[in-house]
Amino acid sequence: MSDQWWFCLKHMRVEPEEGCPNKDRMGPYETQEAAANALKTAAERNEAWREEDRAWNDD
Repeated sequence: MSDQWWFCLKHMRVEPEEGCPNKDRMGPYETQEAAANALKTAAERNEAWREEDRAWNDD
């Protein structure tokens, strides 16, 4: 069993280390669950960065 997991953007699914090329996926993640939440995690981080930018620009 793989110790690392990726989320494939081409197939929209979690993959083990043996999968699509890295250019087509996000990761690695330590668990399948973390990989499955890759898009949600990225969206949350992007929103947090946008909020930080807004706060920075308002100062």
